[in-house]
Amino acid sequence: MPVRMSDLVADLAGESTDIDAMLDRLPPEGWDTPTPAEGWLIRDQVSHLAYFDEMVVRSFVDPERFAAEARELVASGLDFPDRLVLEHRAIPVADLQSWWRRARADLIDRAKNRDGAERVAWYGPSMSLASSITARIMETWAHGQDIADALGVIREPTARLRHVAHIGIGARTFSFKVRKLEVPRAPIRVELAAPDGTQWVWGPVDAADRVMGDALEFCLVVTQRRHRDETALTIIGDAATAWMRIAQSFAGPPGPGRRPAKGPSVV
Repeated sequence: MPVRMSDLVADLAGESTDIDAMLDRLPPEGWDTPTPAEGWLIRDQVSHLAYFDEMVVRSFVDPERFAAEARELVASGLDFPDRLVLEHRAIPVADLQSWWRRARADLIDRAKNRDGAERVAWYGPSMSLASSITARIMETWAHGQDIADALGVIREPTARLRHVAHIGIGARTFSFKVRKLEVPRAPIRVELAAPDGTQWVWGPVDAADRVMGDALEFCLVVTQRRHRDETALTIIGDAATAWMRIAQSFAGPPGPGRRPAKGPSVV
């Protein structure tokens, strides 16, 4: 995985280009198309990305202001992402598209020459700037998937999925703790078939618990864009099974997950 900020922001720019390619084909009314995220329209996915791009910039340009605003927002209730998209829903399409492009370009320009080890605040624990940009890659890909699903677009998987998988694996402990569940102690081996035919691996080679399969399907599950039953992932062991049932790569309260296409399922 790239560790230089210039490489990370190049991957972020690549994900941004994928979203722009879908948005550029949309007539204004198409921005009000519902997405698989309950209650969110395509325009909401875009405003969400634009808003939090601006907040990432604020976290390292004006950390005191960011910290004060973040405390206030979190104190107002953990459903603040849903409330924010409703606040931004009346923005005209042309203005919304300009905001998204301006906010993303500003983030890329300001981050590319900074030290990736720099600590930045966020709505939970602080993180390195490199981790923050990696999280933006994950978020952009995941919300881009919602847009793609809403439009029936099939996106070609790329090596940038490794960032998404990496965040999802790193969030394993969080997935349990945010639900106030005991974290299984057993180590887990993850083996994924990358888009270029190589293999990506995490975890001890001798771990009994394993998750194996296609990198795209794994990323769809850990970002809660697909139910695990809709994939061909091989999940072995109680710890791996428990994790894949609740895997959540994004911050915030427990996500509701997605139901499989063929009827309801307990998530």
